[in-house]
Amino acid sequence: MTIQEGINKVEQAYQKIHGANNLINDAIMNAFLFSWRWWLGIALFIIPWIVWFRIRKKESSDRLLYAGLISILIGLVIDFFAVSMGKWSYPIKLIPNSGVLFLPYHISMLPVAVMFTLQIKPSFNPFVKAVIFAGFGAFIGMRLFVMIDFYDPKGWPSIYDFFIFLFIYLVAYWFSIRDNFDKIKMDNKED
Repeated sequence: MTIQEGINKVEQAYQKIHGANNLINDAIMNAFLFSWRWWLGIALFIIPWIVWFRIRKKESSDRLLYAGLISILIGLVIDFFAVSMGKWSYPIKLIPNSGVLFLPYHISMLPVAVMFTLQIKPSFNPFVKAVIFAGFGAFIGMRLFVMIDFYDPKGWPSIYDFFIFLFIYLVAYWFSIRDNFDKIKMDNKED
């Protein structure tokens, strides 16, 4: 295959992606918009952050937000690859042109759950907390999502979700305990 043939195939794929996005947008506008699942998804997007801002450990906010951002990034990367390989999908979409991901999970529920777990009993064994977090996420949270059509595992075993949640929590924990931050100092010299 030549470079030009490869470019042509990629362009054909983009046309199919555009057509698939149009189908998803049509489903959002004509089936999902203002349904109870849509409202629940919106609530799952907003309410976790409101609760977190009210009951977070304020002196640890920056550190927790840093860990939350890391969990968002890891979750998005894993989901992007898994969804693109057909391992699982998110049947209900809330926002047109939001792609194939379920944004309330990625941008709200996952990072807030990680941040809450990090701040509860911070001196407790992080591996035990990771196992509890992963077990709850994989065997309770994701199964609830399946029951309300927010998640379709397509045969993906829950034990794999367990290890994904375990990994995300432990990496976020590791980032949350970093002490290598130094303040950015201003030069007294004018430019």
